[in-house]
Amino acid sequence: MMNPVGWFEINVADMARAQQFYETVLGCTLENMQGADDPTMELKLFPSDMESYSAAGALVKMTDAPVGQNSVLVYFSCDDCAQQESRVVAAGGQVERSKFSIGEHGFIVMAKDTEGNVFGLHSMT
Repeated sequence: MMNPVGWFEINVADMARAQQFYETVLGCTLENMQGADDPTMELKLFPSDMESYSAAGALVKMTDAPVGQNSVLVYFSCDDCAQQESRVVAAGGQVERSKFSIGEHGFIVMAKDTEGNVFGLHSMT
């Protein structure tokens, strides 16, 4: 069985600001994507293991691409989403809905990044 999601992208207007936000909230380092042939596109990759059962993705800045439209909702996996929630505001974002239960499926936090994109944080505890 394949993952239903194979890749995600979050459109951004200010790459440095968005990169700083996600690195701070998620406690990770995003890396430049090498080999893109389009000079109007810049991508920063989230850490991933292409052999794992999860989707990989990137921040993307493209000329004339809309940002903050929430056409896709991304959920980031966490050990305890309250930890990442506690860093959202200090990183320049907003908590839209604090940690809440989704029953046997765990807990989620809904937040907004510095670019106006809504995203989720998910954990089982």
